[in-house]
Amino acid sequence: MYAGTLSFDLLLGDVRSLKEKRSVVRPIVAELHRKYAVSVAEVGDQDLYRRATIGLAAVSGDAGHLTDLLDRCERWVAARPEVELLSVRRRFHGDHDD
Repeated sequence: MYAGTLSFDLLLGDVRSLKEKRSVVRPIVAELHRKYAVSVAEVGDQDLYRRATIGLAAVSGDAGHLTDLLDRCERWVAARPEVELLSVRRRFHGDHDD
C-alpha cells in the first residue's frame, strides 16, 4: 500500500473578503475530489483572504499509479487561472516506511 499527500500553498487573485475566498477555494476542492477521487480540504490560512493552503491525500496499491495521480492533481491546480501556486509539498509513504 502506498499513500501520497500534496500540500498546495496558493495566492488568490483579486479577492477582498473571506466570502470571495470561499467562492474561489470551494470549487477547486470540489473539482479535485470529483475529478480525481482524492481526499481534499482547505487545511490552513483560513483567516487570510488572499492565501489558502489545500491538502490532498490518496492511497493506491501501485506506486506508479499514485505518482501519476499526484502529478495530474498538481498540474491541474497549477493551471488554474484564478490562483497562483506558490509551492507544493509532496510526501510519499510506502510499505518500506516504518
